[in-house]
Amino acid sequence: MQNQPRDGEKLTNTNLSNTDSAKYHNHAPWKKAAASLSLVLLGSGMTLAGGYLAGNQEKLSQSASNLAVSPVNAAPPLPAATDPNFITEVVQRVGPAVVRINSSRTVKTQLPDEFQDPFFRRFFGSQLPQQNQIQRGTGSGFIIGKDGRILTNAHVVDGADTVTVILKDGRSFQGKVLGKDELTDVAVVKIQADNLPTVSVGNSDQLQPGQWAIAIGNPLGLDNTVTTGIISATGRSSNQIGAPDKRVQFIQTDAAINPGNSGGPLLNARGEVIGMNTAIIQGAQGLGFSIPINTVQRISNQLATTGKAQHPYLGIQMVGLTPELKQNINSDPNSGLSVQEDTGVLVVKVVPNSPAAKAGIRAGDVIQKLNGQAVTDATGVQQAVDNSEIGGQVRLELRRNGQNVSLAVQPGAFPDKVQ
Repeated sequence: MQNQPRDGEKLTNTNLSNTDSAKYHNHAPWKKAAASLSLVLLGSGMTLAGGYLAGNQEKLSQSASNLAVSPVNAAPPLPAATDPNFITEVVQRVGPAVVRINSSRTVKTQLPDEFQDPFFRRFFGSQLPQQNQIQRGTGSGFIIGKDGRILTNAHVVDGADTVTVILKDGRSFQGKVLGKDELTDVAVVKIQADNLPTVSVGNSDQLQPGQWAIAIGNPLGLDNTVTTGIISATGRSSNQIGAPDKRVQFIQTDAAINPGNSGGPLLNARGEVIGMNTAIIQGAQGLGFSIPINTVQRISNQLATTGKAQHPYLGIQMVGLTPELKQNINSDPNSGLSVQEDTGVLVVKVVPNSPAAKAGIRAGDVIQKLNGQAVTDATGVQQAVDNSEIGGQVRLELRRNGQNVSLAVQPGAFPDKVQ
């Protein structure tokens, strides 16, 4: 489950652009809704270019410096009652704890088919010529522990042979990746150093649209860049921003974020980290997305301890039910579903052999309560599952063919592969 649909089924990376919208045009409206709310599981498939573009299909070899800079909305004016130096004070206090992360990896390029011709084999045998390409990327990160623990995006260090961390004071260290999690795009890097400056952490659960947002990072290789704006929205789903392979409810901000900002902190007016900058939508202006710091901390603690993160998983595809969706489903002879309720969360599909399937959940069930709390959208169900424990118990109250059904489900670990 996830921000939306499915908590257990792997989706292809979908960019919600105008060019892609055509392929949904002929689907039934309820199928379109279900598809847009599909589960999030995925792998990363991101580049080392430390600046992930949500839904972008750029080649891995393209560096951040080659990506165009889109104009962004100007920061809002400071209110009269605000200390005009508060941003400067935040930057002076937090800036030393923001780092640049350079990563590189060697990739063997595929030889043209002509080299497989027996003519070339005759001269080269099994030692055909090979070409190696060095891919480099630049991202950002922030120091969370005085002992050298640094948080950044998983896609900044994904597949890297070497990771170099450069502090604001110019010192350079080799970094070791303690763990990374593609589902949330969080990674932990360790350097051998002591008494380092660290950030203060806020509470992303308390964020409200309209609050100040300050981003610090290294966009497009421009070190120690500061941008400001506000929190535009909270709880943006992965599918909404065109990154269905993530299992995150994103913070939206109009503080300018560009390739290279990835992994850097998003701060509140007090200088506390409230998010990790991670994505932009290609072609948009004034739209950037950050992973809530509460999610970052939960995942990073697991990565630092065990080297990997575990995600509770039920194995259903779901969509929030509305009267209009109900009518569309019941009027579609090919839907295979019959819905009598007007509200709740409709189970569209159950993954075979998943925890949900073993508990007896069926396609067409309407989830109305989870652990005694009423639910009206898929996001609420996904969040509840994310906050549960693997092997624990989640109680669901369903409506099935007009009857009340109560089931207990034991969340499993999110699988590497889902049917």
